[in-house]
Amino acid sequence: MVEAGGIGGAASKAPDESSRIFTMLENNPEVMNDLAHRLGVTKALSFYDIYSLYDSDMLAMVPRPVFALLTTIPMTEAWKEDRDAEDVGLEWYKGAGTEEPATWFRQTIVHGCGLIGLLHCVSNGVPSEMIVPGSELSNFLEKAVPLGMDERARLLSESESMYQASEAVAQKGDTEALKPGEDSIHHFVALVKGLDGNLWELEGSRKGPLNRGLLGEDEDAFSGRALDLGIRRLIDIQRKAGGDLPFSCIALAPSNE
Repeated sequence: MVEAGGIGGAASKAPDESSRIFTMLENNPEVMNDLAHRLGVTKALSFYDIYSLYDSDMLAMVPRPVFALLTTIPMTEAWKEDRDAEDVGLEWYKGAGTEEPATWFRQTIVHGCGLIGLLHCVSNGVPSEMIVPGSELSNFLEKAVPLGMDERARLLSESESMYQASEAVAQKGDTEALKPGEDSIHHFVALVKGLDGNLWELEGSRKGPLNRGLLGEDEDAFSGRALDLGIRRLIDIQRKAGGDLPFSCIALAPSNE
């Protein structure tokens, strides 16, 4: 299933929402590969469709190691309750700089969650070391990483190169893009194995990066443990509430070419 993603939930004391409105991106490999390579991610990395999180034959179709998963998930009542309960005890992110274990972007851009989801996948873990020097993405991250949450969000919202790259791929999806005034219940969530070995859940509408647990050296972002700590955990939340969780999921891994 392929779904578009929306701006996500708002919360108090967050950075002001940007006046710039992006065209919604679709979570599929064609769109995200084009965007990633336009920005400066090496072509040695590519996104791939994931067709199952449980079937062993379908799991085996995905190239390994998987460095990150990019998912879109609808905001169900059960997931919202879980998020709200977790966020109550959290402060807004105050980190900045290369010493931080995860690079996270707060979303202030309307319909900018697809771009932010991609940035979370490629600016963390092994992919962060595979960005072409001097590229748009390399130059942008050089400016963004030292900044705090508000300034980093503002830099992204005002970046003409990021906006133009996102808009250039926005019409490649299979579904009709949302109009500027329309909202989506779907959220982009990135699940990335960081250089510190932890699985990081990164979403622009949360209060900061979320550490979901340490992975072994031989466990990538698509390992059984990573799936249980990440996307399967969200599926289980919905199942316990008595329903299914429709979602889309693509994996960032070495290119086959």
